[in-house]
Amino acid sequence: MLGYSVEMAADYFNGHQKYELIGGYFSPVSDYYQKEGLAPARHRVQMCELATETSSTWLMVDSWEALQHSYQRTAVVIDHFDDELNNNMGGLTLPDGSTRKIQIMLLAGGDLIESMGRKDVWASEDLHHILGQFGCMVIERTGSDVWEFLLSHDILYEYKENIHVVKQVIYNDISSTKVRLFVKRKMSIKYLVPDAVMRYIFDNSLYATKLTRKRDYVSFAFD
Repeated sequence: MLGYSVEMAADYFNGHQKYELIGGYFSPVSDYYQKEGLAPARHRVQMCELATETSSTWLMVDSWEALQHSYQRTAVVIDHFDDELNNNMGGLTLPDGSTRKIQIMLLAGGDLIESMGRKDVWASEDLHHILGQFGCMVIERTGSDVWEFLLSHDILYEYKENIHVVKQVIYNDISSTKVRLFVKRKMSIKYLVPDAVMRYIFDNSLYATKLTRKRDYVSFAFD
């Protein structure tokens, strides 16, 4: 699911003349985001760590956002990464000993980029900051047209050169929302998430309306 999307983002940079991918971070939101259905932040951080530690050479997890005692806007979180990577760590050290600033981008799905058209969700100054200073990579979902949306939105169109759109070549509509729903309905999530994450979900009784035996969640997940 999400792993497939981020790997498409990585493929986009292969042979890119301007950018070279050096790493990526999952940044789970804090409990103060208060979205219905989300597991506690400590569980989401752990699941991200389980998903990346054996299956990726370039993806990592940053828990700063999850540990905050208030909801942090996306612009603030990106500033955190910029400060850590470019100020505290000094950017990227090149083979000749010189350093170069790391260009940070927000990786987003088509649904998130479309939400940027809603003034009750995104402040205009945050959009100018994120898209103007950093940029965004959008994984376009099948059936959506990100470029058509960009044409209709003044701020996004202003920074269209900083927005990189990656089209899906294989249909994939799996989302974390659907995975949570599958668990709640006692349906299999085998192959939708890494096995370690699946076991963690069952071991901690996440996303279920009531405590149920693991074998009741999915009949063949551990066979």
